[in-house]
Amino acid sequence: MKRAVFRLQPVLELRRTEERAAAAAAAQAANTAADADRRATDYETALAGASLPRMLPARDFVLAMTLLRTAATDASDARSLATAQAEQAELVRAQWTAAAQRTKGMEKLRERHQVALQHAEDAAEERAVDDLVTGRAGRAKTTGTDVAEGVSWTE
Repeated sequence: MKRAVFRLQPVLELRRTEERAAAAAAAQAANTAADADRRATDYETALAGASLPRMLPARDFVLAMTLLRTAATDASDARSLATAQAEQAELVRAQWTAAAQRTKGMEKLRERHQVALQHAEDAAEERAVDDLVTGRAGRAKTTGTDVAEGVSWTE
């Protein structure tokens, strides 16, 4: 007997491919977010370690203050970028979760299909066995022997 195929198998394969692509994108986004956080932390650490000497000429003081302000702006920008990257990574991870749920739904349909096929095969086998048993009983009545005991009725 030819076994029926799952007609949605191409859709299931597409969903699995989409899930793998979403997983790769989520991993990439997580790595990007981690790198941005690391850079922001480095900027913040460097800024925290910066200090002005006690005595500076006015020109050097203005230059040092400008440099510290630029460093603070860079650290702030890096932190903002890290936050945005983390939010983006969360969105990409949510897309991966949605793709995994779609794939899981198709896999459940495939499992139900396989269960239904197995049930149909079991029912067909049971009918075949029933036909064999009822066929023997019908043949036994015509020959005059009891199927269960194997003895003739005329004895």
